[in-house]
Amino acid sequence: MPSRHMHMTGPDDAPLRAALCELRTKLELPDDFPPEVLAEAERSAKSPRLPARDATDIPFFTVDPPTSRDLDQAMHLARTPTGFRVHYAIADVTAFVTPGGAIDAEAHRRVTTLYFPDAKVPLHPPLLSEGAASLLPDQPTPALLWQIDLDHDGSTTATHVERALVRSRAKLDYETVQHRIDAGTAEPPIALLADIGHLREALEVARGGISLNVPEQEITEQNGTYVLGYRTPLPADGWNAQISLLTGMAAADLMLTSGTGILRTLPTAPDGAVSRLRRSAKALRIDWPHHVPYSRLIRTLDPKNPRHAAFLQECTTLLRGAGYTTFTNGERPDPATHAAVAAPYTHCTAPLRRLVDRYAGELCLAAVAGEEPPEWVTAALPDLSQEMADGTRRANSVERECVDIVEAALLKDRVGETFDAYVVDVKEQDPTAGTVHLEDPAVVAAIKGGTAKLPLGERLRVRLTQADPGAAKVQFAPA
Repeated sequence: MPSRHMHMTGPDDAPLRAALCELRTKLELPDDFPPEVLAEAERSAKSPRLPARDATDIPFFTVDPPTSRDLDQAMHLARTPTGFRVHYAIADVTAFVTPGGAIDAEAHRRVTTLYFPDAKVPLHPPLLSEGAASLLPDQPTPALLWQIDLDHDGSTTATHVERALVRSRAKLDYETVQHRIDAGTAEPPIALLADIGHLREALEVARGGISLNVPEQEITEQNGTYVLGYRTPLPADGWNAQISLLTGMAAADLMLTSGTGILRTLPTAPDGAVSRLRRSAKALRIDWPHHVPYSRLIRTLDPKNPRHAAFLQECTTLLRGAGYTTFTNGERPDPATHAAVAAPYTHCTAPLRRLVDRYAGELCLAAVAGEEPPEWVTAALPDLSQEMADGTRRANSVERECVDIVEAALLKDRVGETFDAYVVDVKEQDPTAGTVHLEDPAVVAAIKGGTAKLPLGERLRVRLTQADPGAAKVQFAPA
């Protein structure tokens, strides 16, 4: 499920880049891999553990941002007499990583790839994640090959996964896929992405699931200042995400049937979080009648509209209660569902960027084969949920800090100006302090310094008192 995606352009010596570099230093994030990890990566890149099956005859393709090189997934789609067949190849990190080895130990320290607007801190050495283990075009690569059969309505009828050698034929981006489908020039395996995507989206609506069409925030330097824009997601983004969701749901079902696994879980959002989101909707002049449920409102929003785009960014706050639930010995996990997916679900499609996916893949392979999972997998399960929780908190902290720095950069030359805002939160212990959501620019920031109780949910004229991307977060006071 998505969170904030931020990307910046501009010169390497821009002040915002310096502030982001300082943030990485403050958070004590590694700037490179230890020599023993790089040495092991070099050895494994030359001699990975190859699978018995050769599936390089399947003409896979990938769909990713144009500059991406850490390609976890490739797909091939086909019609069958009873519906559709989805072949989904997931990078087989285990073919390159020895359990208990240097790369494995470093991955357990890092847990996830961390994304900054100007850079990333990868989970695995780029020699693997952007090279030998990546599903780059015309490169035979070990993979976990999923075969998921669907009926004419898009519902799953059969699931299989095994190790195989695969070869992607084309590295496509969302714009190219969308253009070919819209123009009617897409080859059948690509054109079917729209057909299957629409069916899976309809099933999502029917079960009460929610997919957030979150725009990517783009920060551009112009004439010594910064401008915030949005890259609007295309329908192809959503169709591609549905294939990943389909696989995550199929993997969860395999784990639940086998009695051992790790699920990605999310409780229903508490009333307080939804109430705060309603206040953000009011701040952004989005009509949200009280009788309309959140899941229905989301589907009416247009990511091309800047106010709607800002609100979709705020909607990601409802995903922050997500966690990982492990289970063994056939016990039904509690909780077992992901509220936004509205079904059992697991992370298994991004092993180059997320630690847990490697383990989920091994559990699914064992479930299909009717075997016990490898000992190194079951030994890691008791600690894996906490490791992922710690890694997710670190990623969330990076996200929050990046948002603070970017907002400060956007407003650094406007200290002293006044803005229209809504009060979306008030501190219980100090009702003169809280959080405001500006109408323009769409910034959420702290407010304090007044003497009166803040009017929760009401419009308020505020004055910017500080904004320094290198030293201080954005802060407002009542005007």
